[in-house]
Amino acid sequence: MTPVQPKVYEIGAGKFKPKEFIGTGPYKLSKFGTDSIRLDAYEGYWGEKPANKGVDIQLVTSPANLFNAFRTGGLDVAYQTLDPDQIRTLEQGAQQNGWQVIQSGTNTVNYLVLNAKSEPLNNVKVRQAIAALIDRNLLNQRVFQGQAEPLYSLLPTTFPIYKPIFKDKYGDGNYAKAQQLLTEAGFSQSKPLSLEIWYSSGSTTRGLVASTIKAAIEEKLPGWVSVQLNSVETGTLFDNLDKGTYAAVILDWYPDYYDAETFIDPFLSCETGSVATGCESGQSQAGGSFYYSDRANDLLKKQRSEQNPKTRDTDFTQLQELLGEDVPYIPLWQNKDYVFAQSKVQNVAIQPSQQFLFSPITK
Repeated sequence: MTPVQPKVYEIGAGKFKPKEFIGTGPYKLSKFGTDSIRLDAYEGYWGEKPANKGVDIQLVTSPANLFNAFRTGGLDVAYQTLDPDQIRTLEQGAQQNGWQVIQSGTNTVNYLVLNAKSEPLNNVKVRQAIAALIDRNLLNQRVFQGQAEPLYSLLPTTFPIYKPIFKDKYGDGNYAKAQQLLTEAGFSQSKPLSLEIWYSSGSTTRGLVASTIKAAIEEKLPGWVSVQLNSVETGTLFDNLDKGTYAAVILDWYPDYYDAETFIDPFLSCETGSVATGCESGQSQAGGSFYYSDRANDLLKKQRSEQNPKTRDTDFTQLQELLGEDVPYIPLWQNKDYVFAQSKVQNVAIQPSQQFLFSPITK
């Protein structure tokens, strides 16, 4: 959100100025192009002046271009979109090349959404069985090379009220429990569960996650589950997510603000629906799970007006427990943030809120 200066902007039809930018920060926007942005220090800034005269932001087209530009000295700082192999290479070459490696935990959560209205995922035992099949440690080892953190709730581990509900209830790769739940749901080797997993075709990482999940299930529980992998362009995926097109999708979530509510309400709340019909209009419908729970709605409404922090924490503990019981989503992993900086650059850091501040950086 950006404060709107009433001396500059008027509210009314046709009054918006899309080609003008009015801000209140330590920089002024001096150039905006398709592949670069130039920020110059603003002399009239009311607060503490930045430690540098400006910042050039280069927008690169691929992780490979970012990797090569930093490694050859074309960039002072490389941040975001690097693949695990590239991160490992830069870490290994840091001492020899004088690169700085800044690592930080993030609030970005990655999960598998299950369409609770589609058969056979409308059976809670099937959803629970899929939760037991997921081996997060295997994903971290084979896909992320240790550069991620297994996640067992939709709340990230940075929150004190984070509860590893899925670890406690289902474990990792608990194939015996999964087989038991599938049997209770009416499946067997002669009648296997058919599971479609979708992911964005533009994400190499999610494709690797999906194929690793498929390979592990078919190796450890042969004949019980038939996993089909499908990819689709990101725009098409999100256009169809709220229509119930997909049975299961690997997605991620960047929080809107640093509070537990933003990790729970968008997933479990629903304005219109019922347990019988699922969510017909609301957040969980938009997110593709179509989950409906009167208890979840009541707890979310209650925490919004709760003034006692400990009582509110209890509400979120109950919501996490409800998530683990009903399983409309399966948390998978939490990202780690990596920033690489050349030796001549100082004061590069990631804030706990995941803000990346330019003003303290010097060169």
